[in-house]
Amino acid sequence: MKKILYYVVILPILFCSLMVVLSCKTETSKKEIPKENPSLQEVVLDSIMEPKVEKPVFKSLENVADTTFVRLADYSDGFAYDLRYATKNNFLKEKVYECGECYTRAKTVKALLKANEEFKKHGVKIKFYDCYRPNSVQYKMWKIVPNPQYVANPVKGSIHNKGGAVDITLVTLDGNEVKMPSDFDFFGKLAYHDNFDLPQEILDNRKLLKETMEKYGFWSTRTEWWHYNLQGASHDPIANFKWDCD
Repeated sequence: MKKILYYVVILPILFCSLMVVLSCKTETSKKEIPKENPSLQEVVLDSIMEPKVEKPVFKSLENVADTTFVRLADYSDGFAYDLRYATKNNFLKEKVYECGECYTRAKTVKALLKANEEFKKHGVKIKFYDCYRPNSVQYKMWKIVPNPQYVANPVKGSIHNKGGAVDITLVTLDGNEVKMPSDFDFFGKLAYHDNFDLPQEILDNRKLLKETMEKYGFWSTRTEWWHYNLQGASHDPIANFKWDCD
């Protein structure tokens, strides 16, 4: 009799209770996970297809003394580089830097950052051919070409040796060079600022470079469209520190 009661009455009740509990859990799960939420598979697929790219963290110049030498790439990734003296693609036809780096004094970097922001409004940015140059390299260049028309006498020193001069051109934001009067380190009238016998596009590019750099405290050299000195940098001492090459 007890077995009959168990199978006929108690077991169905237990079964129904179990179904009610399961039904409640299902409803609770539906409330906790809205229909619009992605499935776990979708989340995993999204993370694979669109990985998060962390933005680089740059150093601040806020507490850096103006005369301190700093590495430009530590403060911005908005520039381009073609440091010719770290290659044989220069008028010396010799590599005189062990590796290419762009160091200048902090005050020069501050001015360059401001100028580059102005250039970006025109869809271009600065590309460097040369920055700070150790005085020992100046001696090496002088030994190859001992002509003050092309190389500053290392005894007197170049403003490059003082961390206040840069050799630059302009490229598009995608890195394509804009047209300029000549290649870097072309020594002749073609590179002179007072040469106006050039296509209008080239004249406009040279003018944009010159006027923008002057706006932010640099002055140009008449015979070299690429060369710019920071105002007052000629009073800084000649330096000879060398950067590390990894």
